[in-house]
Amino acid sequence: MAGASSESLAKALAGLETKLPAASLSLAEELFGILGTVDDSAALRRALTDPARSGEEKAGLVTTLFGGKVSAEALEITRGLAESRWGSARDISDALETVAAAVVVASEENRTAGGTAGLEALERLENELFAFNRAVQSSHDLQRALSEPQASPAAKTALALRMVPGAGDAARLLISQAVSHPRGLKPVKLVERFVELVASSQKRWIAEVAVTRPLTAAQADRLQAGLNALYGRELKVNMNVDPSLIGGVRVRVGDEVVDASVITRLGELRRQLAG
Repeated sequence: MAGASSESLAKALAGLETKLPAASLSLAEELFGILGTVDDSAALRRALTDPARSGEEKAGLVTTLFGGKVSAEALEITRGLAESRWGSARDISDALETVAAAVVVASEENRTAGGTAGLEALERLENELFAFNRAVQSSHDLQRALSEPQASPAAKTALALRMVPGAGDAARLLISQAVSHPRGLKPVKLVERFVELVASSQKRWIAEVAVTRPLTAAQADRLQAGLNALYGRELKVNMNVDPSLIGGVRVRVGDEVVDASVITRLGELRRQLAG
């Protein structure tokens, strides 16, 4: 996905952020259901991505098709996707899949409260998805069974879930989706995509901190408290000593970098003088 489609997906995920703290599996199930309907109709995909139609017109089509059949939240998310620009008809389906999976991941975080339980929940989900892929990749018979065109989606799902009997609801939903609606991919490849989303969310719980010298226990506690307050959650802090910083501290949480090192300030000063 590139160009306009990539920008539209990024916009959709950014808009989703405000909904994620209350995300539930039921919302994800609705979005996966909408995806199934969209995927089943090439004409619908073309209509929802037709550049000749206005965003309002395409959003209206979504309301006509799904209004009263899904929650207001699922309808709003899908309308937002329809209003955006897409480079190809398939891209809106890919975006729906990504958004639905992101909701699943967030719902797993939301089941926990306090401490680093959110990170532990994501690690557990990641491990359950890895366990499924390992089971499938270790058996040629299982791979053939899951790709058998004559087998029903329900039969494939039942077989797949027997491979991960202790998995939680979030992992079971993602595995079921990958097996019943692989959308042209092998189920393990789609599960790998879901794992990437889990890994991306995990980064939001981990603070990679670089300092010029080891901190005292009191300093480390103050830093931990400050970061927790800044990000609104209890982060897992990984501390590394980097003498090249000269002084200060550099913090990375996910894609965000908070840099208060002397070396950075000197660099900024040099750029100002050069300008």
